[in-house]
Amino acid sequence: MRDEILWQLMLGFAAISLVSVGGGIAVLPEMHRLVVETHQWMTDAEFARRYALAQAAPGPNVLVVGLLGWHVAGWVGMLVATISMTLPTSLLAFGFAKFRKRMAGKAWLKVIERGLVPVAVGLIAASGLILARGAATGWVTGVLAIASTIFVWQTSYSPLWVLVTGALVGLAMGV
Repeated sequence: MRDEILWQLMLGFAAISLVSVGGGIAVLPEMHRLVVETHQWMTDAEFARRYALAQAAPGPNVLVVGLLGWHVAGWVGMLVATISMTLPTSLLAFGFAKFRKRMAGKAWLKVIERGLVPVAVGLIAASGLILARGAATGWVTGVLAIASTIFVWQTSYSPLWVLVTGALVGLAMGV
């Protein structure tokens, strides 16, 4: 059973890594689909908590993959998920960089690159909606999610103020 879970982690995250245009955050909906909807290894709320923990820690966004793997299959799951998410996409990026250097200046390449920008933005927006669904478990947290979005979008203040406010609200609510 454990080998089967590790195999599913490996195949799932390797496939996700190959479509991670826009970075790890852009494929968060696919990670959610894999671990919450398809395999039911965790709930929406557990997924949102793992993501929040990964974002609070210093380092790259891909830390969430290790936390998801850890939740599913311990330290071996963490290694399998992290390697499966980073190795294929790293090899693809290396190969594409060499290809892009050879094709620099081609009109069709510029069109493709411009076309990928709205795709990445849409994937990142979908990630935000999935996280909000998992985190907004009541009216207070729902209002906090909406207010945080508006605050970050419409002001030039640091997003750290949103984190501080969220922590204080969580403490006050006993969450």
